[in-house]
Amino acid sequence: MEDRVLYPMPKIGEKAPAFEAVTTQGNIKFPEDYKGKWVILFSHPSDFTPVCTTEFMTFAKMHDEFRALNTELIGLSIDSLYSHIAWLRGIQNIEWKDMKNIKVEFPVIEDLKMEVANKYGMIQPKTSTTSAVRAVFVIDPDGIIRTILYYPQSTGRNFDEIKRIILALQNADKNGIATPADWRPGDDVIIPPPGSCGKASERMADPGKDAYCLDWFLCFKKDKK
Repeated sequence: MEDRVLYPMPKIGEKAPAFEAVTTQGNIKFPEDYKGKWVILFSHPSDFTPVCTTEFMTFAKMHDEFRALNTELIGLSIDSLYSHIAWLRGIQNIEWKDMKNIKVEFPVIEDLKMEVANKYGMIQPKTSTTSAVRAVFVIDPDGIIRTILYYPQSTGRNFDEIKRIILALQNADKNGIATPADWRPGDDVIIPPPGSCGKASERMADPGKDAYCLDWFLCFKKDKK
């Protein structure tokens, strides 16, 4: 049996591991090919499986919504390119909820040797040594990992939450704020104390006339549109 290279688990705040890969949309080189863009890199256990099919249909339906947020999608599983292509063609014939004739136009990585999956901690031996878990990595335009999500095989992802995370991170980076529990665009945002929220800690000493505080450590203001 081949010795497998052991990589440290990637962490939030670290540079996303670089890789080159063959995909359903041609070869990609990450992060060079995605400079200046947000990226959602996600893995699924296997092609031709039911939960993964519903997820890919949903990602494909929302592809333009993510692109409007300067965000690109990259999928991955430990399947061949031919398997990916056959599965994605089959998805076009499935009608589910309000989705039909769904075309998956974002790249899906062929990772037969599990090189990318191992770099990103997508192989978790207690679950399987031959398939990836449902992982989601949100990577910012500087190539920094900003969010990591893991789901069990039986549970499909919440796509509203994935989009909400992108919106919240972009808002925090642009406006130097933080977002409270269950925040949605348009809700009031938190003015973070200095040094408390990474990039969001860069704020003026004066929070502004529209700010209000519920306690000395909990201050809000209107969200910028």
